Amino acid sequence: MDAYIAKAPPFARPILRRLRSLVHRGCPEVVEEIKWGAPHFNYRGMFCGMATFKEHCVFGFWNRALKIERDPGAAGQFGRIASVEDLPSDTVVVGYVREAKRLADDGVRLAPIRKAKKPLPIPASLTAALKKKRGALARFEAFSPSQRRDYSEWITEAKTDATRHRRIATAVEWIAVGRSRNWKYERPR
Repeated sequence: MDAYIAKAPPFARPILRRLRSLVHRGCPEVVEEIKWGAPHFNYRGMFCGMATFKEHCVFGFWNRALKIERDPGAAGQFGRIASVEDLPSDTVVVGYVREAKRLADDGVRLAPIRKAKKPLPIPASLTAALKKKRGALARFEAFSPSQRRDYSEWITEAKTDATRHRRIATAVEWIAVGRSRNWKYERPR
């Protein structure tokens, strides 16, 4: 971490040193690491991290259970930090560190926000054709979502009905024998 701070732009060094000391003041048990090329602090898992860019620094906690009012468009929980004056007071930062430590000690952790996946649209004409060929629909449903999406997009992207019908016929043949859409380019198992 010392090397990271030494290589940081001059404006960032005092910010990084201050954040580092505040994290250690609030949770002396943290372990310093470099993850993804930036300083991170671990305490019972990923705890918090900081990074520097050309004109600003960011700092944030990994546990979403820690409630910090922030600008949703900003990176990190404290937004763009371009000088030590942009940081909240030492008391506030140490308070957040202590609260994050308490949550970690209590085992309170919120998982990352996962976007709801849109249902995969399967063209009705493909489903109808697969039902006519014995076992084809079952094989298609056994494919991974990305393999099903490949076939669906290939068919819906056809510009003419003739092309669409030809692609459906080809897809049914390939699916019936368990081939993915790009089977020709896959490595043999």
